[in-house]
Amino acid sequence: MSEAVDSTVPPGVGVIVVGHFPLTSGEWIPAHSHTHHQLAWTRSGVLSVAVDDSYWVLPPTRALWLPAAVEHRTGATRDALLCGLYFDPERCALDWTEPTAVGVDGLLAHLIGYLGRDDLPDDARLRGEAVVMDLLHPLPSLPIDVPPAVDERVRAVTDALLADPGDSRSLDAHARAIGVSRRTLTRLFVQDTGMSFDRWRTHMRLRAALPLLAEGRPVSSVARAVGYSTPSAFLAAFRRTVGTSPGRYLDG
Repeated sequence: MSEAVDSTVPPGVGVIVVGHFPLTSGEWIPAHSHTHHQLAWTRSGVLSVAVDDSYWVLPPTRALWLPAAVEHRTGATRDALLCGLYFDPERCALDWTEPTAVGVDGLLAHLIGYLGRDDLPDDARLRGEAVVMDLLHPLPSLPIDVPPAVDERVRAVTDALLADPGDSRSLDAHARAIGVSRRTLTRLFVQDTGMSFDRWRTHMRLRAALPLLAEGRPVSSVARAVGYSTPSAFLAAFRRTVGTSPGRYLDG
């Protein structure tokens, strides 16, 4: 069972409490949930948030709304300072029931820092919180699902791909490597992950690509690193899967 880590968030005059948690590259906070709604954001570095099989990458231009009681893991692909805005569910006007990505512009970023101060008069805090609520708008993009494998034969394939997203071996080659037929591996993959081999590999590659893109690497370099022969093929797969272009995804 997950731990509700913000159960001691002190009550305040307003709806929002701001907390800061430094994360080093590769560090993950174990699965947990909150008694409050949370908006997870970083001013620098790159955050990742996983909810079940869904996965979001959060550069400073976007944040993720996490409803109260939703179990999640939070990590950093580059050193980051996690800024958590915690919203009292009983007094929060937003009623989003699913994890939701939102864009973060300069004004919202400034307000997050402003509300993190402990010397604000009550009336100033309430005015600032009201503007924050007005600035939270969902982004038209989808999380990337990469279901884990359970069957040991499928897991041997997925582990190899996770270790090297650029692995270009065909389904036939992977089937030979684990000693089964193409038909058997095709069936096992769908049964075990709910996805075809090609779809699972696409999702895995795009998930691996996002932190690299967020670090500012060129699309051509990222496309090669995750197994695409051309940038255009990578961009087409990204739009088809995520619902927008990498540039719009990262710029919010």
